[in-house]
Amino acid sequence: MSNSRIWDFGSRIWGRVRFAHDSARSAIPIPQSQILNPKSSRGFTLLELIVVVSIVAILAGSLLSRIPFYQEQAEKAAMEYVAGAVQSALTIRYSALLTRGAASDKELRALASDNPMDWLAQKPHNYVGEYFDPASRAIPPGSWYYDLKSHELVYAVDRAAYFMPGKGGKKWIRFHTRVVYEPALGRAKAGKEVVATLFEPAEPYHWME
Repeated sequence: MSNSRIWDFGSRIWGRVRFAHDSARSAIPIPQSQILNPKSSRGFTLLELIVVVSIVAILAGSLLSRIPFYQEQAEKAAMEYVAGAVQSALTIRYSALLTRGAASDKELRALASDNPMDWLAQKPHNYVGEYFDPASRAIPPGSWYYDLKSHELVYAVDRAAYFMPGKGGKKWIRFHTRVVYEPALGRAKAGKEVVATLFEPAEPYHWME
């Protein structure tokens, strides 16, 4: 075999090998990067950052300004919960008098002058005891006390930014026991009968909402 034929034969073999190699390469998929092109992504501009910070500051400021209001509303709810518990205890006590047939005027007057905290199985943790017409500074804010002079259960308001004091100007809420009478019906002699016993504020109180 001459050198030219050997060269042609080798060239054909090399061409087939190269073609097979290129075909195999094109058949295998080339994995694509999942990372975004760094040139197409960018961070916040200074203006966008300022806008975001401003919005967050406004929202935080509005929330912080309402926290004292929500704290006062929580105090009001806790006070009204105790008042509701006292009203329930008064109803039970009056029902017991009726059951025993002892709901006379004398018993009812005594009931109205009782310390309502004595009707509860457990006194509130912020009840500080009995006082005879104490000065404002003697009662810790956020506390209950019983006034022996007026026979009223008094709550000294702690958070009072939205509270409107009564006639005396003190940030106190006074509760008393009241017996409600109505004319008796169907009787030959006119008279009155008890229809309810109420534990209620001695004067309306106002908490702005």
